[in-house]
Amino acid sequence: MPRILMTGAAGGIGTSLRKLLRPIYPDLLLSDLKAPADLGKDEKFKAADLADLAQVEAICEGVDGILHFGGYSVEGPWDSILQSNIIGGYNLFEAARKKGVKRVIFASSNHAVGFYPRHHRIGTDVTARPDSRYGVSKVFGEAVGALYADKHGLGVTCIRIGNFGEMPLDHRRLSIWLKPEDLVQLCRIGLEHPAIHFEIFYGASYNERAWWDNHRAYELGYRPTGRGEDFREHAMAEQARLKPDPVGDHYQGGTFCSLEFDGNKDRIVDWSKR
Repeated sequence: MPRILMTGAAGGIGTSLRKLLRPIYPDLLLSDLKAPADLGKDEKFKAADLADLAQVEAICEGVDGILHFGGYSVEGPWDSILQSNIIGGYNLFEAARKKGVKRVIFASSNHAVGFYPRHHRIGTDVTARPDSRYGVSKVFGEAVGALYADKHGLGVTCIRIGNFGEMPLDHRRLSIWLKPEDLVQLCRIGLEHPAIHFEIFYGASYNERAWWDNHRAYELGYRPTGRGEDFREHAMAEQARLKPDPVGDHYQGGTFCSLEFDGNKDRIVDWSKR
């Protein structure tokens, strides 16, 4: 029975996935800076600071695969992102190498490519266009993952997560929504599929408005069960409550693009006026 380590166990995605993963991987080791408030008696937990390599090596001992959801999960000050996502991300891959871990799933983000316009359909092989310091950290993590796959033989899967949750909550999220059960599918492909060397998937369910070409995930067996359009009425009602955001509404990264934006607005198309 494989032992799987999940970092970021106390976060939003980690909290949801814990319940879905336990029947599949009974030997699931959870980690975060602090234990989840609802940690069950039958759940295994070890605290670790990702910025401390020795602590990360300790939680990787005897582990077969890693689900890396830990780190700073939103835009923030550079030093916070540096410690958690840049140094922490490197430490995770280096500890995995030292401890003989076979597979690593890296939780990347749509914000690694957030400055592509919404009308531009992209694959996983496009040039990175991060929309934030947070997005930059995810580009870094993908690059480190590729290095450790090619140089050290780790099987690495990067999942550019869209919007994770029970339903899409606005117009943008109809294109990028990811149902929790579908994320579990992608994780299982990364942990179990024999063809994995280095892969990038988009973390998105079956969304008819999708901006992303996710054919590689489908080739390896991905069959999402979530469909964004099933929640169209609710999402559009919520969208109507939001103020217009010309920058965020133009780019795939949404408000991450408009935050602190002082670039060239002549490149932005206001589709509401066409």
